[in-house]
Amino acid sequence: MARDDDGTGPAPAERAVYVISVAAELAGVHPQTLRIYEQKGLVQPERTSGNSRRYSEADIARLRRVQALTQRGVNLAGAKRIIELEEEVERLRVLAGELRAELDERGIPMPRSRISVQIVPVRSVLSDPWEDGS
Repeated sequence: MARDDDGTGPAPAERAVYVISVAAELAGVHPQTLRIYEQKGLVQPERTSGNSRRYSEADIARLRRVQALTQRGVNLAGAKRIIELEEEVERLRVLAGELRAELDERGIPMPRSRISVQIVPVRSVLSDPWEDGS
């Protein structure tokens, strides 16, 4: 989970602040649709001590993505899988970036990068260059 600037709480996009009616309006769906999405595992809003749902900006963005997919004819199970795969791709992009940075830091060239390597006969290394070598 991303943290805010001082590291004490969730990042602003992950703070659960919207009640279900506001979240539904922001996402462009009926509140009952949000309950169905939660039942199907498409979104997991946080709960207050009184068990009321609270949605974050990240939840709203996810709900909008589900809406966009379903409006294109994707069923809810398909939308859930697509979103899971998109999230996995993003995690892998971040990991690849971190690994690339680590390789750059260590001075290890990336595969398929051009490396200047010369193969020379051992004789040329061990003998003086002015000698014939034969």
